[in-house]
Amino acid sequence: MTYTQSPHMTTAEIDSLLKEPKVVARFCSRNADGTIHAAPVWFTYEDGKVLVATPERSVKARNVRRDGNVTVLVDVHGPPTRGVIVYGRAEIEDELDPMWGVTLFEKYVEREQAEKMCSRVLGLSKWVRVVVSPTRFASFDYGKDEKWKAVID
Repeated sequence: MTYTQSPHMTTAEIDSLLKEPKVVARFCSRNADGTIHAAPVWFTYEDGKVLVATPERSVKARNVRRDGNVTVLVDVHGPPTRGVIVYGRAEIEDELDPMWGVTLFEKYVEREQAEKMCSRVLGLSKWVRVVVSPTRFASFDYGKDEKWKAVID
C-alpha cells in the first residue's frame, strides 16, 4: 500500500483552526513574472473570509490588484501537524478601519498592546485590507492518521 495523504479535517475543524489565536498564515500570490510570492501574515477569519492587512504598496497588494487568485496556508506544527490550504479570490479594500486593525492584532497580543501596535503600524504608511473569499479548501490532520502515528511513536 502506498501512503498518499493524511485524513482531512471537517468543516467545523477547519473553522476552528482558522479562528485559533496566534496562528500565522502564509499568504501566496502570483508575481508579474509568474513566480509565487509567499509571506507570513497575521490574519482573521470572519464570515467565511480570510482577512489580512498590508501596506497599499506591498508586493501582496500589488499582486492582488493584478491577479486576485491567491492561496493561504494556515498550519499548526506538531506532531501532529494539521492545517488548511485556502484557495480563493482576493480583493483589496482601500479603506482600513483602524478598529478592525485592533481586532486583527488582538488575535495575537493583549488588547492594550494591540491598540498601541495598530496605532504605530498604521502611522508608518497607508494600509489596506485584503479580503480572501475561499473557492475551496484542502486540509490535513496527521493526528487522525493511524499510519503516521505508528511512524512517530
